[in-house]
Amino acid sequence: MLSELSPDNGTTSGAPPQAAPARSAWWVRLPAHIPLRVLYGFATVVGWLTYRVFPYRERLVHESLARAFPDFDEPRLRSVMRGYYLGFAQMLVEIIKSAALPAQQIRRRVRIVNLEAPRALLEQGQSVLLVAAHQCNWEWMLLALSIELGYPLDAAYKPLVDNWAEREMKKVRTRFGSRLVPAQELLPDILQRRGVVRAVAMVADQEPTRSEHKYWTRFLNRDTAFYLGPEEIARVTRFPVFFIAMRRTARGYYEMQFEPLATAAQSLPSGALTERYARRVEEQIHRAPSDWPWSHKRWKLKKSLYQNRGRAEG
Repeated sequence: MLSELSPDNGTTSGAPPQAAPARSAWWVRLPAHIPLRVLYGFATVVGWLTYRVFPYRERLVHESLARAFPDFDEPRLRSVMRGYYLGFAQMLVEIIKSAALPAQQIRRRVRIVNLEAPRALLEQGQSVLLVAAHQCNWEWMLLALSIELGYPLDAAYKPLVDNWAEREMKKVRTRFGSRLVPAQELLPDILQRRGVVRAVAMVADQEPTRSEHKYWTRFLNRDTAFYLGPEEIARVTRFPVFFIAMRRTARGYYEMQFEPLATAAQSLPSGALTERYARRVEEQIHRAPSDWPWSHKRWKLKKSLYQNRGRAEG
């Protein structure tokens, strides 16, 4: 069983001791101490404004939803859009609150259903790869996992362009002991630290860059490129792979569940793991369409007419 968090350094007894993260700037900490109910009131106003008064990427959101759900009539599309703008605003204030939210509050608000499966492998000395999507609140997902896992947690991320935003976001994300690794450096980092039993976490539903290896498939009724990073890491390391499903149970409350995607012993053909991941992400979106970031420009890449679906591309 995991012990409670140490009050002086914010790490669990099951993970190696780490230095306390630097404190965020006061003008970041100040709004983080505003009660959540007040922040949610602000989020309701912002969500309404961005939907009704100053529509944020309204055409993009509407077009993406209409193509993903051709059976939705206009009232239902508008209902999902309202839910998206409100939910995204709520997630933003939850991220603000993350700078000060105590561990026991995160435990209460993010319920982890079956952590036993990946933890059993870690107890046997087997590192694991965890893949998730931008569904619900992926920032609280990382914090909850950092608190409960009891083993080192390395999370892949894409560094932000703004130096201040990068510094402050890293402080929030690592406040319970997780370690951030730039996505481009993740595989070399894993190979250099093979002796460390750990979980490696990735959110992998964003669009790959033109230069990255990619896999094309049908996703939400569109030809879509997926980043091949998780598949390449699994192939090289032989880490077992779990998908982290996340769903919203109420405002400010979530549930995480671990679902096996591949075992260490499985030898999958090229693209198979990425295809499994894409199907699971799509299923999750269909269950709660308002909880996926539709305003993100996910389909900038266009597949060549000479490329086939279901194949990797260099």
